[in-house]
Amino acid sequence: MRQSLLIFKKEFKDYFISPIAYIVIAIFLTVTGWLFFSSFFLYDQADMRRFFDMLPFLFALVVPIITMRLFSEELNVGSWELLLTLPVTFRDIVIGKFLAAVAFVAAILLPTLAYAIFIGAIGDLDWGATLGGYIGALLLGSAYAAIGLFASSLTRNQIIACIVAMVICVGLAIIDQMLFFFPQAILDVVAYISAKAHFENIAKGIVDTRDLLYFLSIAFLGLYATHLVMEEK
Repeated sequence: MRQSLLIFKKEFKDYFISPIAYIVIAIFLTVTGWLFFSSFFLYDQADMRRFFDMLPFLFALVVPIITMRLFSEELNVGSWELLLTLPVTFRDIVIGKFLAAVAFVAAILLPTLAYAIFIGAIGDLDWGATLGGYIGALLLGSAYAAIGLFASSLTRNQIIACIVAMVICVGLAIIDQMLFFFPQAILDVVAYISAKAHFENIAKGIVDTRDLLYFLSIAFLGLYATHLVMEEK
């Protein structure tokens, strides 16, 4: 884990060297703030539910941008071969980069705590459900980050990596709204694949082991697939 933490520190620091990180954070906060508060006072309810309802789709667009450079840039500039000469394993590299992406997702979410503090000051906010929402958001971001990492390992082109990850993540976010396309026999399976459905359960403050297992499984599969791809390369 020591090697993974070194890679994590390097990758996380690199995020804030690039202006893209600040642009992503600014756009995310602007969009979520506007969408949330534009209707907040109309409903006259002191909760964060509408904010969390937006996250599965917004994260499906934002997280691939965060992860697209993690392997693609290494492959494109040739620093991947240099990295392999260091005393690190494929597992160290994958875990380190994954942790950096998850930490950046947490950094994006951190300023949104101001929304909760503001709502708590003017109304009776359910802090238990809010805490569950943020835990679910981190799990959702982790699952999407693993998918983005896998997409980034497939190609040297960051744009292609971003598009591939977006397609997969958006599919997981909206598949529960397209159940009418699927035959009755597999509806339960397709519904279980929906990231939004599992996230909404946790965001309500309901911590179910099935939802935790879902996000952990997606993250594991994404990281394992990344490991296999890089070994093949």
